Amino acid sequence: MAMTDMTSCPVHQSFDPLAEPYLADPYPDLTAVREEVPAFYAPSIDMWVITRYDDIESAFKDPGTFSAAVGQRPVFPLSDEARAIIAGGFHASPVMSDCDPPKHTRIRRHNLKGFSARRVSVLEPKVWAKATELVDDIRPGRVDLVPALTYPLPAYMIFTFIGFPDEDMDMLKSWCGNRIAFSWGRPSPEEQREIATNMVHYWRYCEEFVAKRAADPVDDFTSDLIRIHREDPEAISLEEITNVAYGLSFAGHETTTNFTGNAIRQLLSHREQWDALCADRTLVPAAVEETLRYDSSIIAWRRITTRPVTVGGVEIPADAKILLLLGAANRDPKYFSAPEDYDIMRGDVRAHLAFGKGIHYCIGAALARMEARIALDLLAQRAPGMRLVEDQELTFPANVSFRGPRHLLVDWP
Repeated sequence: MAMTDMTSCPVHQSFDPLAEPYLADPYPDLTAVREEVPAFYAPSIDMWVITRYDDIESAFKDPGTFSAAVGQRPVFPLSDEARAIIAGGFHASPVMSDCDPPKHTRIRRHNLKGFSARRVSVLEPKVWAKATELVDDIRPGRVDLVPALTYPLPAYMIFTFIGFPDEDMDMLKSWCGNRIAFSWGRPSPEEQREIATNMVHYWRYCEEFVAKRAADPVDDFTSDLIRIHREDPEAISLEEITNVAYGLSFAGHETTTNFTGNAIRQLLSHREQWDALCADRTLVPAAVEETLRYDSSIIAWRRITTRPVTVGGVEIPADAKILLLLGAANRDPKYFSAPEDYDIMRGDVRAHLAFGKGIHYCIGAALARMEARIALDLLAQRAPGMRLVEDQELTFPANVSFRGPRHLLVDWP
């Protein structure tokens, strides 16, 4: 949109997070709407959109008003065929990101035990080993780092964390394809049918897996939940454990894949910062945090209002579907100096909202940070001379929340 058009037609009036220009680069629109209005209704997605840091943080901290119940629901109505497929074999229910207290409080408390510092720390050598194995397989020349590293590493690690057997991983990954579009995009009826079928396969697998662990617990996250269930069946049910395994196995690798790809892209696009990181790898954690702020893998999240509420002077009705623009909040100049600059040396980065806030703060944040840190550290050691392939056409999944390159070509030294 030309600047002259923007003057007569504010960006928020035509806001569409599924439009091609937005998917290619949402940040000009995110900055524009944040500067124009604190909140507005977007007909393109039938949602009310909240744009500024303070208001988004307040929404995260007020689950009584901003319910998480819509977190996993499809943005657009499903076809009759897709609904029939889901009804015939998919029985997921809210347990974490789409669940409110008191149920959320109970289940999260037990999940936090599974995500203990001990269990996460035990995974670190395994992350290093898997990342090293993947990098060892890369040969000099043109390489797509998504299938070579950023997809298989977090997928393998979250499946290992849950306890899924190694021999099932390719099958499980095949069932994850395009799941983002199902709940957060606008898939065609044919795509809905395929995704729904895979979701049923995945759900039935999780049911059988949890039943096996219930009969014979081992040393993994699922077994930790099984032991809690054995001590007190009212604390967490087997059905709830199945829901946790299903949801975590998806969320735990798609977001980290996107996040790591975004980090590599931004660092190589800002060559002087990549060179500085390679010379001093103690900068890796700072690069991780700056990427979370500047180019997060989750640029928006959803809520629904339980009552009428006023946001920045804008009245929003009850039962209004909400889109919280995290990508706009993370570049809010009230909280970040020179917010449009990617700067791994900045000192105000930890205030970002990439992992949310309040009772729904991302339970896997420590694991995601660790995986990205190890990937960047290893790349800095092994391939400091790698470069982005110039003029490559980057594409991103068409959805309202998740963002990361489908492919990322580099010249590997």
